[in-house]
Amino acid sequence: MPIDLTRRELLHLAGAAFALAGCSDSESPPVSRPEPSLPDSGPPAPPTFDHGVASGDPTPSAVILWTRVTPMAGTRPASLAVDWEVSERADFSTLVATGTFVTTAQRDWTVKVDAAGLTAGSAYHYRFRSVGVTSPSGRTRTAPEGPTAQVRFAVCSCSNYAAGYFHAYRAMAARDDLDAVLHLGDYIYEYPDDYYGNLRRYEPSHELITLADYRARYAQCRRDADLQAVHARHPFVVVWDDHELANNASRDGAKEHMPLTEGSWSTRRAAATRAYMEWLPIREQPDGRIFRALSFGDLVHLVMLDTRLWGRDLQPRDRQAAADPQRQILGADQERWMVSELTRTGARWKVLGQQVLVGQFRGFGFDYLDVWEGYPAARARLFDAIRTMGVSDVVVLTGDIHASIAMDLTEDPTDPQRYDPMTGRGSVAIELVTPGISSPALPFLQGADPETLRRAMPHMKYLEATRNGFVLLELTADRAVGTWMYVGDVSLPSDATLDEGPSFMTRSGDNRLQRNSMR
Repeated sequence: MPIDLTRRELLHLAGAAFALAGCSDSESPPVSRPEPSLPDSGPPAPPTFDHGVASGDPTPSAVILWTRVTPMAGTRPASLAVDWEVSERADFSTLVATGTFVTTAQRDWTVKVDAAGLTAGSAYHYRFRSVGVTSPSGRTRTAPEGPTAQVRFAVCSCSNYAAGYFHAYRAMAARDDLDAVLHLGDYIYEYPDDYYGNLRRYEPSHELITLADYRARYAQCRRDADLQAVHARHPFVVVWDDHELANNASRDGAKEHMPLTEGSWSTRRAAATRAYMEWLPIREQPDGRIFRALSFGDLVHLVMLDTRLWGRDLQPRDRQAAADPQRQILGADQERWMVSELTRTGARWKVLGQQVLVGQFRGFGFDYLDVWEGYPAARARLFDAIRTMGVSDVVVLTGDIHASIAMDLTEDPTDPQRYDPMTGRGSVAIELVTPGISSPALPFLQGADPETLRRAMPHMKYLEATRNGFVLLELTADRAVGTWMYVGDVSLPSDATLDEGPSFMTRSGDNRLQRNSMR
C-alpha cells in the first residue's frame, strides 16, 4: 500500500535518522533511573553558573530555588554538591536557611530545592556555592498570609527567542513591586531555525525532538541576560502551553508531530516534560501534573490550570465534532479539582492562570478550535459552575495568542436575553489576555475587520494585535485592574521603550469589565 506523506513530512525525512536516534529509552521516564557512574579522577574542578538563578511557586513559608552548574570543559564529574543559602540581607551576613543539593548529568546538572521555614510576605536573598564558586544572588518573596491589602502580578507568555529580544523581561526585572511573575506558557519554542523567526539563531538549529534537544534550547534561552535578570528578581509561577512540546499539542498528539519521522509522541512528550521540570522553578508533583493552587493571603487564590496536556482531547476537525459533550480540555479529574478550588476558597479574588482563550472568539472567517471554542461543553460546565454555585470575582488570565484582549465571559454574548454589552449584565467573569514577550502578531488578527469583530464579539472590550509586552494585574479588596504594558521594537536589542497601555478593571461583585477610571 502506498504511503501518503505531507509536505512537512517530506521535509523532515532527511533528518529522520537523527531524530529517531535521539528517542532512546534512556531519555524517557522514569526520571529516577540511575545513571552509570563515571570514574572519579580526583577532586572536582570548579563549575560555573552560566544560567543564573531563579525562584518560584511561593507559599507563605517556602519557595522553590533553582540554578544550574556547568562542569568545567573537559571534566566528567560523577556528581557535584551544591550548597544553597537564604538570607534576609543582601550581604548574606546572617542566614535563615541552608542546605546541600547533589546534582548529576542525569538531571542536566540542574538544582532545585524547596526552601522551607520562611516567614510569610517577606523578601529574601539566595545564592548557591559549589567547589569554591558562588553563583549570582537572587531575590525572592514568600506569599502573604492572612489579611492582605494588595497583590500585584506581571502576566506574560510566548517568549520566542528567534523572533525578538526579551525587552518585557527587562521591564519586569526593573520593578520592585511584584509578588510574582505568572508565565502562561510558550517559555521556549520547539521550532528550527528560520521557521518562525530568524532574528537570533537557535541551539540546536533543528526542531526539538529528543531530551538533549529540549535541554539545549532551555540552556540557550536561560543564558539571555534579560531572562536571567527577571528570574533573579521575582519568583515565577509557570505552566506550559504547546511550544514547550510541539505546536498545538494535546494529551495524545500534536498537529506538527509526525511519528513517521519523529518517533512516538509519548517519547517526545516525556522528553519535553522532563526537560521542563528540570529547567523551571516549579514545585513538582509525583504524577507530573502542573495544575496547582497558590494562595496570596485572604485576597487571591491563584488556580493554575493545564489546558494543554493533562486531559485535553485532540483538537476537533470542525464545529460539529467540537459539539460532542464528552470532549475534554481539562480532563474530568482536573475539572472537578478546579471547581472545588473555586468554591472552597474564602479569598476575595479567584484567579485562573491558563493557556488558551476561554471567551468566544469569532468573526475571522474560520473556526478557531485550538482554544476553549473547540471544547464548548467544557466551557459551558465552567460557566455553569461559576453561576450556579454563586462564585464571584473570577479573573481568567490567558496567553498563547500574541495579542492583548479584554473580554467579559458569558454563555452567549450575541443573545441580548443573556448578555448586555453596555452594562455587562450576564457576565460571569472577566478574561485578560497578555501579548507575547517577543512572538509576532498572528496574521489573521492583523487583517481582521474591526466592525465585523465588534458584531461577532460584543463581549470583547479591547483588542490590540501588534505590540509585545505583558499585563500588570493589581488586586485589592474592591477591584482587580489589568493594565497592558508595551515594550519597544523587539527586533532591536537596545530599545528600552516602555509604554503604559489601556487599563481595564472589575469591581468586586460586578463580574464585568469597564475602563479603569482611577488611573
